[in-house]
Amino acid sequence: MSFLKNLSNRLGIIGELLQFFIQNKWWWITPMLLILLMFGLLIVFAQGSAVAPFIYTLF
Repeated sequence: MSFLKNLSNRLGIIGELLQFFIQNKWWWITPMLLILLMFGLLIVFAQGSAVAPFIYTLF
């Protein structure tokens, strides 16, 4: 448990969120959140590039 508290102190809000997921056994939701985060970052970083029209067809 001290590892989780140390991780929470170092990572701030993200550490607290991970600690919450581990303690409440919500390990099944973390892959969904990571995929949503990756799609969001992909859209934000590809807005000004030539790849943008191909990304928007995915949605």
